[in-house]
Amino acid sequence: MAFTAKDVAALRERTGAGMMDCKKALTHTDGDMDKAAEYLREQGISVAAKKASRIASEGAVVAYTAENGKVGAMVEINCESDFVARNEAFVEIATSIAKQVAQLNPANNEELLASKIGDSTVEEIITAATAKIGEKISFRRFVRQEGCKEEAYIHMGGKIGVLLEMETDKDVNGNEQFNAMCHDIAMHIAAFAPQYVYNDEVPAEATEHEKEILRAQLANDPKNANKPQEILDKMITGRLGKFYKEVCVIDQEFAKDASITIRQLVEKTGKEIGASISIKKFTRFVMGEGLEKKNENFAEEIAKMQTK
Repeated sequence: MAFTAKDVAALRERTGAGMMDCKKALTHTDGDMDKAAEYLREQGISVAAKKASRIASEGAVVAYTAENGKVGAMVEINCESDFVARNEAFVEIATSIAKQVAQLNPANNEELLASKIGDSTVEEIITAATAKIGEKISFRRFVRQEGCKEEAYIHMGGKIGVLLEMETDKDVNGNEQFNAMCHDIAMHIAAFAPQYVYNDEVPAEATEHEKEILRAQLANDPKNANKPQEILDKMITGRLGKFYKEVCVIDQEFAKDASITIRQLVEKTGKEIGASISIKKFTRFVMGEGLEKKNENFAEEIAKMQTK
């Protein structure tokens, strides 16, 4: 039985499923609308569609690194509750998608979601998981890095993730001391939340904005009223150094040993293992950052239950 674009639209209106899923269902059932709707239910697609409007602000950041340590990927996948975020099946799906990112190197979310893991696309896997687990599950973002060394660190069960890239003049990925240092730096980044590696990476507008704040602070302090401008400029330069330490990881005090900076840790490790080492870049994900949060009102929930 043939079907038209209007049939696809009608099935979509009836089930809430996506256009491509509706087209696939009608093709599978030779255009029979009732059987197509039933097929979508069997696949869990119409169930997942009904959950599409829900807020998925929980979830997890998950990472994957290749065996040689030179390719790494990190993804954020969201769900509705922290309970599901800790579900073994949820974490397994997230890990398989992170591995897909590392191996496929997709250009964007659309390309990733359309790619196949086995016989199913990533989007189909997420849709099936939504139906099976019973919560809206959505893919948010990913990052893939490839270099001399990629170190992944996941903190608090997926609440924070860091993917750190190191640059070396030779392959030292098998060196235990080097790997321990990479792990410690990634952990430091997770805890201290720097935005950049080096001072020269800070955008000029951000530096200028900080200078304006410092100028205002100095101007509002009566003790600076009679100081010459060159002295005030030196004071701004000195305080700007503190700003750089807050936003750039390289000169921060090392989390595990405040007597040395991250720069000194890297230089010390390089000398001891006989290699030139530097931090190239890092990506830091905070799960749910910027997402609308679900507003739980338990009094209302109880009231609803009592009226049923």
